[in-house]
Amino acid sequence: MSKAPANTKMSRFNIAPDIDSCSSNSNEYMSYQDRSTKVPLNGMQYTDVDAESQNFLSDHQLGKKKYEAEYSPGSASFGMSVFNLGNAIMGSGILGLAYAMANTGIAMFVILLVAVAIFSLYSVHLLLKTANEGGSLVYEQLGYKAFGIPGKLAASCSITMQNFGAMASYLYIVKYELPIVIKAFLDSNDNSWYTNGDYLVLIVTLVIILPLSLLKNLGYLGYTSGFSLLCMVFFLIVVIYKKFQIPCPLPENFINITVNVSQLQVNTTDEECCKPKYFIFNSQTVYAVPILTFAFVCHPAILPMYEELKDRSRRKMQNVANVSFLGMFVMYLLAALFGYLTFNEAVEPELLHTYSKVYSFDVVLLIVRFAVLTAVTLTVPVVLFPIRTSVNQLLGASKEFNWPRHICITVALLVCVNILVIFVPTIRDIFGFIGASAAAMLIFILPSAFYIKLVKKESMKSIQKIGATLFLIVGFMVMICSMALIIADWIHNAGSSGEHTDGH
Repeated sequence: MSKAPANTKMSRFNIAPDIDSCSSNSNEYMSYQDRSTKVPLNGMQYTDVDAESQNFLSDHQLGKKKYEAEYSPGSASFGMSVFNLGNAIMGSGILGLAYAMANTGIAMFVILLVAVAIFSLYSVHLLLKTANEGGSLVYEQLGYKAFGIPGKLAASCSITMQNFGAMASYLYIVKYELPIVIKAFLDSNDNSWYTNGDYLVLIVTLVIILPLSLLKNLGYLGYTSGFSLLCMVFFLIVVIYKKFQIPCPLPENFINITVNVSQLQVNTTDEECCKPKYFIFNSQTVYAVPILTFAFVCHPAILPMYEELKDRSRRKMQNVANVSFLGMFVMYLLAALFGYLTFNEAVEPELLHTYSKVYSFDVVLLIVRFAVLTAVTLTVPVVLFPIRTSVNQLLGASKEFNWPRHICITVALLVCVNILVIFVPTIRDIFGFIGASAAAMLIFILPSAFYIKLVKKESMKSIQKIGATLFLIVGFMVMICSMALIIADWIHNAGSSGEHTDGH
């Protein structure tokens, strides 16, 4: 039991929220012969689900405890659970929030941020209550119990898409930031192949990510969880600090001479652009809600953390979620606000990259970039683990470990994500698409649908069921409207010459 807190730390890496990661058991394809002795929450044994569906999440987050956690107490303290859930929420999504604020205005952004945070907490409430009533702490199994194979596939595909989007967002950070770091070290603005982001993504994938991803055990990388959170805290501190260092409007001689000033989206010498706006609506506003939902997704981690919670109860886990969401809400708001106030309309979809407009070399920013690059590079192989396991299950492969299958799935996934990163022009599109699809499913649709189906003791006319039904309807509206507007924006941009030609 003494190892449980360490295992819980790693649970952040089993998903993509806001943020973005997954964990691995010591053996990815363990034997499942003891499954029949597992006791669910309601004390009844069940045999309606195969071993794969029972183990997709628990197998990769709880290690050796996966068979005992449902009938023995967890060992993670309240404080440790808050920290771990904060890790699960925090991810690359924080880099896109200033861009969201720049296209909604401060007041509208705060309203949307509060709404998404409240909705996310409500969906956590639905998920915890459904887990107690449904007798399972595995997200996919709740789907199977509620809707059979389609429910299992919906949960599996949503989690896989979210993790795939997280992988892509991490590699986008490599594509954006590594060229800047290399140019800073070489003290050169040479546009050679070794400063081309597309080539660097391929090199990092082949040299670092692929070898790590081929390992059977990635448990030691679980400690990048805490490192990633520290990187984002450091990033937030630097964003606040730089707000008071960078003047607005930027003097002509202050702009980094190595940057083409024509790339700036606004006239940086115009004082009008420095006045913060409170309500904005333009073609990019449609990305705000998907970016926010992408940043708050942590729901597949909720149940494994609930399982590891010491003296667990639904109320205690809800309080863990409340504290974690409040902490992340404050961090998100500060990062978005100070990033927006620094650059206003000139902010890019990836905030850290925006500073290259001003600085050719800055030690503090270089440290932030290097730390974030290290964290995301080490996180990609960990995020890939549950995706590969899910693909292996969907293919109906045997449980025994097979090297050729292991290598083929790994290489295929990395090829797909690299193609996505190289050919999709901006990280904003990943935030938008995944936020509007998989994140909307995990926050709005699946928790409410599972609740309506599995919680039998409440009638459909009860306030709780009516609330869940309205929440489900809202989820479908958010997903359909967001996807429609994003696709319309893509079509419009595809027909406009010169749009996104710089890749940002």
